[in-house]
Amino acid sequence: MHAQLKIKSLLDQLNTVIVGKSVQVQDCVACLLAGGHLLIEDVPGVGKTTLAHALARTFGLQFSRVQFTADLMPSDLTGVSVYERGKESFVFHPGPVFAQVLLADEINRASPKTQSALLEAMEEKQVSVEGETRALPHPFFVIATQNPHDQLGTFALPESQLDRFLMRISIGYPDRAAERLLLAGGDRRDLVDSLLPLLSQDELAQLQRQVLAVHTAEPLLNYVQDLIAATRTGRWFLQGLSPRAGIALVRAAKAQALISGRDYVAPDDVQAVLPQTIAHRLVPVGDARRGAVEQVRAMADSVPLPLPCKPCRPPLPPHPSQRLDQGCGYGSGHAPVAPGTAARPDRAVRRP
Repeated sequence: MHAQLKIKSLLDQLNTVIVGKSVQVQDCVACLLAGGHLLIEDVPGVGKTTLAHALARTFGLQFSRVQFTADLMPSDLTGVSVYERGKESFVFHPGPVFAQVLLADEINRASPKTQSALLEAMEEKQVSVEGETRALPHPFFVIATQNPHDQLGTFALPESQLDRFLMRISIGYPDRAAERLLLAGGDRRDLVDSLLPLLSQDELAQLQRQVLAVHTAEPLLNYVQDLIAATRTGRWFLQGLSPRAGIALVRAAKAQALISGRDYVAPDDVQAVLPQTIAHRLVPVGDARRGAVEQVRAMADSVPLPLPCKPCRPPLPPHPSQRLDQGCGYGSGHAPVAPGTAARPDRAVRRP
C-alpha cells in the first residue's frame, strides 16, 4: 500500500506540469522504476525538456543538463584533467555525466563521436577517462530528448545506443482541452522550479527492488519469448531483438504491473509497454509501409496470448478471493486477467 501511495503521488505531481499526457507520464515513471534510461522523441515545443526536468525533480535526484550541439566534445561530458601549478599535478574535473540524472537535451544534434561517449556510462555506470575508470553516482539515469531525424542538423543515434534506452516515448500534441489550459495558464516551466522531491534515495531503491520482485509465471515468459522470436523471423523486421531487449521488456512489464497495484505480470502489462520498449530497437522490412510502432502492434496481433489452463478456466470470471495456486500464466496465487481486460486499456494491443 505504501508503494501505491508513493507512485500515485509521483504521477499526480507530474500530471500537474505535463497536462493531458497521463499515459506518457506513466510510461516515464515505469521506465525509471525499472532502472532504465529514457528517450523522449518529438517535435520541438511539446514539452520534452520540461518533462525531463519534472521527472528529475520529482524523483528527488541530483541532475545536470547538457545542451547537445554539433561542436560538443566527449570531454565536455565526461570531464578532463587540468594541470594545477599549486599542486604540481593534474587534477580531474568531473563533467556533467557525474550526476544521478543526466538530462541530454537534443541528443541527436551532437556528432556520433560525442554520442558514443555515453555508451559506457549507460551500460556499465562508469566512464573511462585518460586511462582511469571512474564510477558514476548511484542511481544513474539518462533522460534524453531528440528531434525527429528528418529535421535539419540531426545525427541518427547508433543502434548500440538506442538499445541502451529502456523506452522511447513520444509526447504528441495536446488535445483541445489540455491546450486551452496551456494557453490560459502561465509557463509550465515555472511550475518545475516549485516541484517538491517526493522520493528519497532509499525509497527509490525500495521501489526498484519491489519491481524486481514482481512475479513472472512460466507461461508469461513463454509469451515474451514468442514475441521476441517473432521479431527474428524476418517477416516483420530486418533484425530481431537482442537478449538485452528481452530483459528490458520484462523489467518494463514488471514496473507496469507494480504501478497497476499487482505483484505479478499479466499479458496486458507486456502489451501496454511493448511498443515503447522495443520499437526504437527495430527497423521494419522494406515492404511494411508503416512505422516501427505500427509494425510492432501488427506483429503482436499475430502472436497468441497465453491462455489459462483448463482447471483455471471457469465459465465466468473468478471471484477476487478465489486462489489459483496451480498457476495459469497470469501469476501464482492470483486470479487471471481475462483477455480483453487491459491493465491500461488505452495502450493494450487488442485482438480483432
